[in-house]
Amino acid sequence: MPQVRVRFAPSPTGPLHIGGVRTALYNYLFAKKNKGKIILRIEDTDQSRFVEGAEDYIIESLNWCGIHFDESIVDGGEFEPYRQSDRKHLYSQYAQMLVNQGYAYYAFDSTEELAEMRLRMKKAGVPSPQYNSITRNDMKNSISLSVDEVKSKIEKGEKYVIRIKMPRNEEIKLQDLIRGWVVVNTNNMDDKVIFKSDGMPTYHLANVVDDYLMKISHVIRGEEWLPSAPLHLLLYRYLGWESKIPKFAHLPLILRPDGNGKLSKRDGDRLGFPVFPTEWINPEDGEKSSGYKENGYIADAFINMLAFLGWNPGTQQEIFSIKGLVDAFSLKRVGKSGAKFDFDKTLWFNQQYLRNKSKEALAIDLQLILKKNNVNVEDRFVQEVCEQLKERSTFVKDMWEEGKYYFEAPTSYDEKTIRKKWKEDTPKYISELKDRLSEVSDFSSGNIEVEFKKYIEENELGMGMLLPAFRVSLTGLGIGPSLFDIAALLGKEETITRMETALKKI
Repeated sequence: MPQVRVRFAPSPTGPLHIGGVRTALYNYLFAKKNKGKIILRIEDTDQSRFVEGAEDYIIESLNWCGIHFDESIVDGGEFEPYRQSDRKHLYSQYAQMLVNQGYAYYAFDSTEELAEMRLRMKKAGVPSPQYNSITRNDMKNSISLSVDEVKSKIEKGEKYVIRIKMPRNEEIKLQDLIRGWVVVNTNNMDDKVIFKSDGMPTYHLANVVDDYLMKISHVIRGEEWLPSAPLHLLLYRYLGWESKIPKFAHLPLILRPDGNGKLSKRDGDRLGFPVFPTEWINPEDGEKSSGYKENGYIADAFINMLAFLGWNPGTQQEIFSIKGLVDAFSLKRVGKSGAKFDFDKTLWFNQQYLRNKSKEALAIDLQLILKKNNVNVEDRFVQEVCEQLKERSTFVKDMWEEGKYYFEAPTSYDEKTIRKKWKEDTPKYISELKDRLSEVSDFSSGNIEVEFKKYIEENELGMGMLLPAFRVSLTGLGIGPSLFDIAALLGKEETITRMETALKKI
């Protein structure tokens, strides 16, 4: 059996949408599952849409995601170069071969002439005018013109494109690994441009030529390319490569949360979540688009979430390492219908991954935030803060935003808690509890809890009578992790000081 070889082939026309990342991920999982190779190829044949910095952004984003390639524009490989503009010299011979064999033709039509044709067809009642077997004879091309006229135009340097000559009334059949058999009649297809006047091939020709030359065995790409697949099959046939046609798998769309339409940047902006893996700064106007990385997401959690947008393992398991995803992945379990993006589920994935990280690893990230806020604390203290807060946090930044009381005494106190729990006798109880705690020699969580419970039992108080007041004294808040753990971590001196301050301020 030939080696499995897949490619992820983005165009550097802007930032990489999470739909593109998922395509890269599924290619990666499929390749690794089948002991194959994955190639990163940059498809920049459309130079008019090239965006400065987009190529670097794609590479850096995929690197953050942990999707690594066996062959690429960075690492090279047996079939380099892997940037189509660097392969420009390869394509014209194949376009010319198609012309010579009668499968393609030169077209000299101007932009104005093409617009006139479409207007004429619309007036004739054709809803979607096309350059095809019906209209080509009335246009300016090497089918309608004589050989001498064509030769003369080329010699004069007139601009032309090369179009595929679509056969009449032929059924093109494609067996898609996700969708089953797809059948398209060529009467519904137009004579697509395969080679442009700027000397560059279009996507259609370039991707077929490159997939053949790079020995790609499987083409796993987005659903939006399914209408082009019959044309690609014809190109394989016309170029004499029919026995080397790769197997195709067209992935479902990632839909908006309401399921109505493809997820876009506009949806993310409107609903408040990123649609790009990392932050993108538009080079034209400097506009920033947020990314999952900068929003505090763990890369593995982001990837785990993406894997489930269109695929499921057939079990109840939801948390997978990248190795686990490789082992479980199968194209047979990729759905045909679009997958609705669920932002709450994305948050849940990050929360699960954060909980599974060690306190030491979390402390490294939290220390970066603390230093930005001019807070200098020992690593060991920060590690214990992470241990206490990670069950309650979705992001590391939550530990700072919701746990500032670990690092600085409260300057205000939760009004709701004060109103409900700080009664007339509360100052007396807090003062007496403070004195009791000051006598605890081993200020551990367990000993603090024992002393607290002794005090409330002796005074015939319920936990709800004093615990919230004790908490608000130490943290300024009405909720949080185990208060006894917090007090132990703060230490006796800080705990007593905060209780004294609360008695003066509340």
